[in-house]
Amino acid sequence: MNVLIMIGQLIAGLSILVILHEAGHFFAARAFGIKVEKFYLFFDAWNISLFKFNYKGVEYGIGWLPLGGYVKIAGMIDESMDTDQMSGPPQPWEFRSKPAWQRLIVMLAGVTVNIVLGIFIFWMLTIKYGESYIPNQSVKYGIVPGIIGRELGLKAGDRITAVNGKKIVRFEELISSKVLLGNSQLTVNRDNKILNITVPGNIYNEVADYGIGEFIQLRSKFMVDSVVKGSNAQKAGLQKGDSIKAINAQPIVFFDQFQTLIKANKSKQVNLAVKRSNEMVQIPATVTAEGTLGFAAKGDEPVIAKTNFSFLSSLPVGASKAWGSFTDNAKGISRVATGQIKANRAFAGPVTMA
Repeated sequence: MNVLIMIGQLIAGLSILVILHEAGHFFAARAFGIKVEKFYLFFDAWNISLFKFNYKGVEYGIGWLPLGGYVKIAGMIDESMDTDQMSGPPQPWEFRSKPAWQRLIVMLAGVTVNIVLGIFIFWMLTIKYGESYIPNQSVKYGIVPGIIGRELGLKAGDRITAVNGKKIVRFEELISSKVLLGNSQLTVNRDNKILNITVPGNIYNEVADYGIGEFIQLRSKFMVDSVVKGSNAQKAGLQKGDSIKAINAQPIVFFDQFQTLIKANKSKQVNLAVKRSNEMVQIPATVTAEGTLGFAAKGDEPVIAKTNFSFLSSLPVGASKAWGSFTDNAKGISRVATGQIKANRAFAGPVTMA
């Protein structure tokens, strides 16, 4: 049922975008006295429509082929591919009889509406929610690389300070298009030594396969938050609030260190040095064959900074976000065209409208 609801929401959302896009062409044409014959959501291939009506000389309807929509403008070859009307001399109400600047406005009106809509949406979201982010300078323990990050040469504790030579202000920039579209250079501080690590152009494919968590995550200390009933952790006596300080006498500070040592001792018994209520206790525990004990960990809460904007100051911020979204898509398409990103990884729906 949830899947059907999501599909319905997707269709409804795309339908609104299509209608607004085509409305741009429609109203621009009408403004210049150009006759509009049809306004359709979806295509009425072979003149088959699910619904239609006529109003003031325009046929409005819903087609059966859900691949976009169109407006049929007199004197213009469009999605309907109706060439019969072009055989006669140009008429004053036809597209082809209008000056070039008017024809250009009509053709660009659809995408202009989409751009304005995008700016408006980002503007309103910025007014309502502001911007929340993790300051990169507050990431005191560095990052933990996953499978993808380790393949690039990143190590636990690394601090990424810049991308392509530009200082990183927000940690979220490291999991944004700046990095994930690939062909970027990371400046890394590792034990006070500066290294450069190259991110290949095909990293997006890896992220699509494994998930963003297998690129990088924040490094964090941890404690036991809850214990799974019937698990090895419960049998061993672990409790909420316990802080594991060592495994088999090997000191640990961060959760990634705990995971590494536990996975190295699958199906074995280990000795846990646990801090509980300011006291150290020794707890023997058996690791499962999957390399787990059976508890949920609670990490450090990251520092969150928030910026609020006024009605006017949020406009350039929203416009910048809309432009960033547009350029990211353009870069993504270029990566697909050059084969760096697989098409089935990049597109989850229509990318253009007529």
